[in-house]
Amino acid sequence: MRRASIERLLPAAYQRAAVDGSVLAALLEVMEALHAPDEAVLADVDALFAPYRAPDALVAYLTRWVAMDHVLAPPRPDAPLPLPVGRLRDLVAHGAHLARWRGTPYGMRTALELATGVTGFVLDEPAERPFHLVVRVPPDAAGLLAVVTRIVEAEKPAAVTVEVLPLDGVPAETPSGGPSTVPTAPAVPTGSTEPAVPTGPAGPTEPAVPVEPAVPVEPAVPVEPVVPTGPAVGRAAVPRHAPPAPSAEEPS
Repeated sequence: MRRASIERLLPAAYQRAAVDGSVLAALLEVMEALHAPDEAVLADVDALFAPYRAPDALVAYLTRWVAMDHVLAPPRPDAPLPLPVGRLRDLVAHGAHLARWRGTPYGMRTALELATGVTGFVLDEPAERPFHLVVRVPPDAAGLLAVVTRIVEAEKPAAVTVEVLPLDGVPAETPSGGPSTVPTAPAVPTGSTEPAVPTGPAGPTEPAVPVEPAVPVEPAVPVEPVVPTGPAVGRAAVPRHAPPAPSAEEPS
């Protein structure tokens, strides 16, 4: 609050006494200096709660606001964060979207990809074991098994048991828009002729049948593969796989 604004709040007698060089003027200047830091914080207070503008020390606290604090380990003063701050910012930014799809395969896969920055998580539901889920972790996320386990336990339905295993011997999922290999047909030999049949000395010879020229085959245009990229730290978008459509029984 500026000195002039404070001075206008004083009674008329004090306003007349607040001349430059007086004790009252000095006190008003001290009050202005004391208010300046708090006013600077209030002027930009929305930055404290924006996922990508909040201070690093406040991001872990913001995960509680969007019910994503289960990603963090049990709080200890000396415990480091289990994920980079950028990954936590991504989870906070997409917290409402994740809450909408919690308890579904899409929601679990999206939370895992945002938290780890790795794609290729495989979710299996064995037919011989109902209400059981097997989550296979790709090799790039093998060092985050503790974080993956906490996310899976929180995102799964309450009545479902779960098992987290490394992805050994199982091909990773191909993201949409990834490279695709199109088999080409084998080349058909053209211009080949059968061996001539020998004829006897007597008898007329039949004229040779003209062979039509082979039609040239245009070479196939090579398709450049699209290299899939994971979400960037600090500015991740929701993974590209589309969420399932709502069922007819689901109210709009």
